[in-house]
Amino acid sequence: MGKLKKDKWMYALLMPGLIYFIVFKYLPMWGVLISFQNYQPFVGFWNSEWVGFEHFRNFFTNPDFFRLLRNTFILAVYDLVFFFPAPIIVALLLNEVRIAVFKRLVQTFVYVPHFISMVIVASMTYVFLTTGGVLNELITLATGQRFNFLSDPAWFRPLIILQIMWKETGWGTIIFLAALASVDVEQYEAAIVDGATRFQRLIHITLPAISSTIVILLILRLGNFLDNGFEQIFLMTNSLNRSVADVFDTYVYFVGITQGAFSYSTAIGLFKSVVGIVLIYGSNWLAKRFGQEGLL
Repeated sequence: MGKLKKDKWMYALLMPGLIYFIVFKYLPMWGVLISFQNYQPFVGFWNSEWVGFEHFRNFFTNPDFFRLLRNTFILAVYDLVFFFPAPIIVALLLNEVRIAVFKRLVQTFVYVPHFISMVIVASMTYVFLTTGGVLNELITLATGQRFNFLSDPAWFRPLIILQIMWKETGWGTIIFLAALASVDVEQYEAAIVDGATRFQRLIHITLPAISSTIVILLILRLGNFLDNGFEQIFLMTNSLNRSVADVFDTYVYFVGITQGAFSYSTAIGLFKSVVGIVLIYGSNWLAKRFGQEGLL
């Protein structure tokens, strides 16, 4: 009790975040139970029929399942391969900048896109890349070919990843720059005395110093592996690229909201959550096997 009184203001600062997670994250978790029901809003939760794993069987045997899984998986892999390393690379480059004013200016420019709504980002993409758009016309003049960026399925995934990289790379550098700030300067000085090049210092000092941060963020990223982001995918989807644009997030919206299949869509969401938990524990186990601290 004495410790509680001593740190009362710290606990007071903790309360808003704790209340947020309880109200918006933990209390709604009971709603996953409707994935085992034939939930009807008019009769309520307690009077709806229990159907067990019927919705899961219907989902896994649905002809759309493998198409959705393929589209979701490919976008998730693109995200890991192209976007996840981007903040690390930018942070390493910024860490090498010695002119403080220039460094702060670059940081400001790369942070700003994070605060732009995805609706605005999608609108900008349409303005620049639609047929007759500014950037599209410049590409046509330079190459002599006209590209249908917004309607060609082959361009959908690259556009999605490029949008994410432009919008979130700068913001993602914050945590890596904080980790880099904790690296002991004396290690660099000793390496310089020993004749180590800048690349050797990067490989043998900088990267090992932030490796635990990289591993933890990678584990967290794998926990959201099947979450491609509904808003962005929905805004960039049209009738011509739907074959590659349909993912679990948009499918849940269409069957759950527009068609009223609440139990079926909840079952899909529960499936994604289970996969995320398995990936978190699996990647955490692998991290510890390779000598990293891990998350759990």
